[in-house]
Amino acid sequence: MALANVIQTSNLTRQFHKVMVIDHITLQVPQGSIYGFLGPNGAGKTTTIRLLLRLIHPDEGTVRIFGLSLPQQRQAILKKVGAFVELPSLYPHLTGFENLDITRRLLGANRQKINDVLKIVHLEKDSKRLVRGYSLGMRQRLALALALLGDPELLILDEPTNGLDPAGIQEIRALIRHLATERGITVFISSHLLNEVEQVATHVGIVVKGKLIFQGTLNQLQAESESYIQIKTGQAEAAFQLLTNNGFVVRLFSNNEIRITNNTQINPSAITKLLVQNQIEVSQISNINPSLEEIFMRLTSEKED
Repeated sequence: MALANVIQTSNLTRQFHKVMVIDHITLQVPQGSIYGFLGPNGAGKTTTIRLLLRLIHPDEGTVRIFGLSLPQQRQAILKKVGAFVELPSLYPHLTGFENLDITRRLLGANRQKINDVLKIVHLEKDSKRLVRGYSLGMRQRLALALALLGDPELLILDEPTNGLDPAGIQEIRALIRHLATERGITVFISSHLLNEVEQVATHVGIVVKGKLIFQGTLNQLQAESESYIQIKTGQAEAAFQLLTNNGFVVRLFSNNEIRITNNTQINPSAITKLLVQNQIEVSQISNINPSLEEIFMRLTSEKED
């Protein structure tokens, strides 16, 4: 029987110096998913990952991975987990192959496994070079190879595209897709950039100031925000007053723009006619479906206010 959630936390909480950094987070990461863990810098993403890996202890709450409980079954759990947190720890005076061989010996893995992971991350040709000569993108791929040496069923990645150029980001993105779709690995990936995560993620959790404010699929995130009618006019305040008096839910967005929400039954032509009949000129009227980026920014800004 398939496991519903590879990661399951309940009311996970952590304070530092009496400041609430992680505030009763309950995560549900489905098996086989690519789960994008999103939030602004300082939202608590890395602290959450450290709690999942038991690098730090929670003040309250529980963590279950593969249905097993941390910390009681930590060793059995971590045998099936690959991870890197923040900047990967590499030996710059050694080659890529030698870096992998150190970890391979600690894991007791077969030597052939090094060649396997080098192929996955496309570093075969550079494996004999010293890591000090690697680009940032190559170092990130080598860190990913290290995380893959133990044949993990769960991969936890903390900002894996941080600092990369567009080509490096595309490489990491393609690798993550491959690992999930071709190898069946569940991937938990933190980022502060929705436009990066939405390229690969099947599920999303959004954290702000230590609180999980959304969790679900990308489609469910899209449903979090209604479409709206955008009206541009040089008489925004007059249009706002007129439409409000006529029962519309209106927001004065700027000096020349208003927005009508709850608009499923509203005909933009009828709105235009009403405004024009009242001597209010309309330069543009559009039905807008917000992008995921707009929804993300709205959710996070509301929580930070």
